[in-house]
Amino acid sequence: MPQSILNSDSQQVAAVQMCSGSSVADNLRTVDRLLGQAREKGCSIAVLPENFAFVGEHDRDKLAVAEEPGRGPMQAFLADAASRHGIWILAGSLPLRSPDSARCYGACYAYDNSGEVAACYRKIHLFDVDLPDRPESYRESASLAPGDEPVIVDTPIGRLGLTICYDIRFPELYRRLVDEGATAFSVAAAFTQVTGAAHWHILLRARAIENLAYVIAAAQQGGHPNGRLTYGHSMIVDPWGRILAEKTDGEGLAIATIDPAMPGTMRTGFPALVHRRF
Repeated sequence: MPQSILNSDSQQVAAVQMCSGSSVADNLRTVDRLLGQAREKGCSIAVLPENFAFVGEHDRDKLAVAEEPGRGPMQAFLADAASRHGIWILAGSLPLRSPDSARCYGACYAYDNSGEVAACYRKIHLFDVDLPDRPESYRESASLAPGDEPVIVDTPIGRLGLTICYDIRFPELYRRLVDEGATAFSVAAAFTQVTGAAHWHILLRARAIENLAYVIAAAQQGGHPNGRLTYGHSMIVDPWGRILAEKTDGEGLAIATIDPAMPGTMRTGFPALVHRRF
């Protein structure tokens, strides 16, 4: 098993866990407090969960608070918070208007530590499922429009691929991100209690192991206005599949130290990626 030998470029990162509700202002106050705690603990990057700013009683409620790209109180808050705390923010997902007035995007903005937008990813895979043996159905496509472009951003921990929740079940997306140079992935999630208990740890560790990449996964946890129960267990996984930090339940942070050189070193010594035949 490879040993983690940290170098001078190592960075503290945080996965933020929360239980968002229907008040944008209340949710943003919670985010600001948790970002402050992350910075106090020396973190240079924080990943927020999916729907960090708003979870309404009904899926379509988010259309009322959806923002235009580059404008709106959620985006203004993120830019200010990144600059004020001096921290990179990978902003989970927020509702962003799309050309379809009946649907918005679930968009993850990346802000650098000066408050400038470094990237924006629109969630590609939408959660349209009926849970096996349970009276639970989800149809994200009724209120969300899918994005169609993988997105990578250069950060203090290297080239990082932005992903959101249901994306984690599609390994071809992560291989595409690796082919474009990703050495780490952010996963902003609101996994259901049922699917999380069954698959969350396995999927996160699999994406880390098969790509020899870090995974920073920030999750919602608890009961929300729409009746959904989310699983939590925000975590940070290293390229060998080891869980470096985990916040099992409640509001708070999972914090770990990441060595940006580790994925490259491991990919050289354990060259599974160059052994691909397809």
